[in-house]
Amino acid sequence: MTTTPVGIHDLSFATTHYALDHAVLAERLGVDPDKFYLGIGQEKMSVAAADEDIVTIAAAAAKPILDRHGVDNIRTVLLATESGVDQSKAAGLYLHPLIGLPNTARVVELKQACYGGTAGLQFAAGLIARDPSQRVLVIAADIAKYELDTPGEPTQGAAAVAMLISANPAILQLEPHSGIYSADIMDFWRPNYRTAAMVDGKTSVNAYQKATQEAWTDYRRNGGRDLTEFAAFCYHQPFTKMAFKAHRHLLESQGHTPEAAEIDAAIHDTTIYNRTVGNSYTASLYLGLASLLDHADDLTGLPLAFISYGSGSVAEFFSGTVQPGYREHLRTDANRDAIATRTPLGYDHYRVLHETESPTDGMYHAIPEETGRPFRLSAISGHKRIYESR
Repeated sequence: MTTTPVGIHDLSFATTHYALDHAVLAERLGVDPDKFYLGIGQEKMSVAAADEDIVTIAAAAAKPILDRHGVDNIRTVLLATESGVDQSKAAGLYLHPLIGLPNTARVVELKQACYGGTAGLQFAAGLIARDPSQRVLVIAADIAKYELDTPGEPTQGAAAVAMLISANPAILQLEPHSGIYSADIMDFWRPNYRTAAMVDGKTSVNAYQKATQEAWTDYRRNGGRDLTEFAAFCYHQPFTKMAFKAHRHLLESQGHTPEAAEIDAAIHDTTIYNRTVGNSYTASLYLGLASLLDHADDLTGLPLAFISYGSGSVAEFFSGTVQPGYREHLRTDANRDAIATRTPLGYDHYRVLHETESPTDGMYHAIPEETGRPFRLSAISGHKRIYESR
């Protein structure tokens, strides 16, 4: 029996209108900027404007894919997020009038912390294996928010990554082996009554490292590749240095004594975008893939490792092979422009945006027009969110 190749056919990235330089944050907190630049590997973080949310950045990420490929045979849309806008309605349904999704596509929202995007990818692969004529649009979109003056504040960020999953993909073919690890751990969570997440930083780092090791063990048990075969490793990046920490831990757990240069060679190109975007939760792993593809030397035919972690917790280790001609399908210039065109944000304005909460009275509330991105939240009226394209 011949198995149809399935994987990522197209990939598009979007982020928010504003960016806060960590030097600005360091000055207000009275610390050396290198605490952020070097300590956690972050230089800037994307910050949502008053009229931006996960829907607007998801639409901005997905529209270029539909513009290029159309909507024919897109039978499923999976939007992964842990910063959703409604407890019942899937955020992906708001995209219909914004980007022209087909009415013949099922639309579902997925949630499991930062792992949700990988769940979407794997579910999409299963649907296409059943019917290779179908295509699935997977969107991972999140705005990471922590309370002011807490250790998590410098790791905030925002981004969306949209991926078109299909048979005979142009960018990355998924390999069949996968390793999984799940455990009930309270390392990071956000109760319904809170707008900012709660996190136990030390527990989360330890849980991430353990989950990575366990998922790798399961991957090998199921017939996966040896560590030495991979050209690069894409990790979930709650902060950039975490990818380096996790990779060192994985290598050491398997009896290796890695040099810093070896770890850098395996990780560095995946972290370039994250350094200036910050944590994007479900999108983070795939922002790392975009960064790798945009910055690395030719990867044609080479296997890549993916380590997805979502607090709470679920982890997965899987792999894929870069396809011939992949560079012709990348959006390198658009990705770099999305980062370069952000508007620098002052600290006082940042605090106002951070502390502003959505109205709950059901009255009409026009949202100030701030973003220069293609979609915006224009109003909230009668507890309904109203979006528009620019």
